[in-house]
Amino acid sequence: MKKLLAPLVATCLLFAGAAFHTQAQTNDTIPENVLNEVTVTAQKQPENLQEVPFSVSALDAEQIERQNIWNVRDLRAVIPNLYFANPGDNRNVISLRGITTTSYEPAVATYVDGVNQFGLDTYFFNLNDIESIEVLRGPQGTLYGRNAMGGVINIQTKKRSEELSGFARLTAGNYGMVRVAAGIRTPLSPGKVYFGASFLSERRNGFYTNEFNNSSFDDQEINNLSANLQYLFAKNWDVSVNFKMTANRNDGAFALAPDPISAVENPFVVNQNATTTMVDNTINSSVVFRNQGPKFNFFSQTAYQNNYRYYRRPIDGDFSPIDAVSIVNNYGKDWNTNSVWTQEFRLSASTDRLDWQVGFFGFLADAPTRQGIFFGEDAGLLGSPITNFTNINTNIQSSTGAAIFGQATYALTDRLALTGGLRFDYEQKELTVAQELDFGAGDPVITQPDTTGTVDFTAVTPKLSLGFAASEDQNWFFSYSRGFRPGGLTQIGSDPSQPPLFAYDPEFSNNFELGVKNYFAGHRMRWNVAVFYSGISDVQVPALILPDAIVITSNAGDVSSYGVESEFTALIGRNLTFDWNFGYTNASYDELVLPEEEGQVDYSGNKQIFTPEYTSFAGLEYSPKFFNHKSIKWLIRGEWQAFGEQFFNLENTISQEAFSVFNAKVGLRNNTWEVNFWAQNITDEVYIDYAYNFGASHLGNPSTFGGEIMFRF
Repeated sequence: MKKLLAPLVATCLLFAGAAFHTQAQTNDTIPENVLNEVTVTAQKQPENLQEVPFSVSALDAEQIERQNIWNVRDLRAVIPNLYFANPGDNRNVISLRGITTTSYEPAVATYVDGVNQFGLDTYFFNLNDIESIEVLRGPQGTLYGRNAMGGVINIQTKKRSEELSGFARLTAGNYGMVRVAAGIRTPLSPGKVYFGASFLSERRNGFYTNEFNNSSFDDQEINNLSANLQYLFAKNWDVSVNFKMTANRNDGAFALAPDPISAVENPFVVNQNATTTMVDNTINSSVVFRNQGPKFNFFSQTAYQNNYRYYRRPIDGDFSPIDAVSIVNNYGKDWNTNSVWTQEFRLSASTDRLDWQVGFFGFLADAPTRQGIFFGEDAGLLGSPITNFTNINTNIQSSTGAAIFGQATYALTDRLALTGGLRFDYEQKELTVAQELDFGAGDPVITQPDTTGTVDFTAVTPKLSLGFAASEDQNWFFSYSRGFRPGGLTQIGSDPSQPPLFAYDPEFSNNFELGVKNYFAGHRMRWNVAVFYSGISDVQVPALILPDAIVITSNAGDVSSYGVESEFTALIGRNLTFDWNFGYTNASYDELVLPEEEGQVDYSGNKQIFTPEYTSFAGLEYSPKFFNHKSIKWLIRGEWQAFGEQFFNLENTISQEAFSVFNAKVGLRNNTWEVNFWAQNITDEVYIDYAYNFGASHLGNPSTFGGEIMFRF
């Protein structure tokens, strides 16, 4: 608790100072200087942020640009109790309110332009030409379904423009970083057909040095393309076609130190003999039909996602210079390709007192994977009785699911509104596994013939909330919501004497929340506060088994999580803005029994993994006019991000103590151009971003800095 007091006192002092200065202003001094009303689509229809009866954070396009939010990971701490970790391959492990991604089934659902990014391999993490980002905190199972256990990240790219517009941005920084971004939007036939496209290319040298050959390690290149075509083909009707693709190349993926101590004591240094290029290609496309009529609204979205991810050469599996274990997965495009089809229909309507919507969601998913573990000349050092062979694991998984849902809000009085919803999901999964040994000559030796298992389950996720408008500037809410993460089948390991498949149960969470949303000082201050409690049952926990490199998922126990969140924004005078967002989470296992060499060990009371005790974000931004020039403004911005202690394994023996990161940005801008200079992690704080349960650790980014120039038209 003492570790929490220092940042809490510091942020409270900043808050008190901001509140004092804000209240010292008068309407006569700054009559036009007020906070804008924020519109969100958290309940899949436009609403005022302050009237939504649960916790929602929202960032608009200008905030996203000013804060250099280039990757979804940049949202951590900016949103209370939200944390992202990078395991070393650019995928995101997301934690929100103590509910965390611990398997290939995310715990926080991510939607891009209404499309559910189905798994860790099929979503986009780099951001460009973004209109808005909303983060819904707490389970959102009723409207969003599976994997919205902790909440939803809802990302909207920019869409149609009534006139030709666009931008071009060039950014350069240390570590050889170059980032080129551009976008255009134009009507092809005014009032009928609209087109938009954007492009992003980013590359940098690695943060790491590989001692084995004294080379740069973790060099990255990422290219993104996004396009949208919209056709208004009849009164109140339109159809949109959306296409997105990303190509990610990483020379030196999994820049991992063998243990946390060596990661911190000798930062950004690895010693690996097997180096390769990770190829990660993702396509995401959708077709949307929409009717916005006077009585009913209709929505249909058909989406397809595909990801192909492999290593061109074997990748180091022992994270050392010895030739012991390496991982092979380059078996052709028929393998290690994930594909998902989704379909959603919604029908909604509004009257003076009643808003309602009903819908259907269905999906088909396939994930055939093949991975080999090569045991080299030095494999005996790790206990292998034989060397120079490959243990090949084949997994073919398919999933189907369907859901029906409905939600309605009824105004009981002019100030009191009741929202209720219910969703029913059905899902089936099938998994086929096989194993063989390849000695490089002759036919492989089959150690586990094809074995197929099937599992199905259902989920009911209700929601109930009550909103009370105490005044025009104050809204109270109380809500209950339920979320779920689907169960499935997992491979036990490579030992042929053990059963090849094991079923694990779905994970459910129940969330209770009480909050208040306020405006003060003539809409120059906004302060939203909420307290919450979540109970999570049958928590799914993966364990990476070495040297098999197989992830085994099991239901480990139950978690209780409670905490508080605060979001504060103030306009101070004409040109100064202050933000302070704070979240505290106490998430621990009510029941946790794990198998150890000496037998079953009770770890009840241990903290949840990947969950900082607190997150705190303070931002101060000064934007005065440039001398007496009316069109040119300064941008001077400073940020402080603080994170509490967190643990990386269930035994709570691997952890990262509390740490802080400082960022800054300075620039000049007008309506058509801007020039900025920025710095991230100014003090070069060294901290563990992610650690595996066996100790291999990946650090957070070191100090980076650079400049950018941007033109708009």
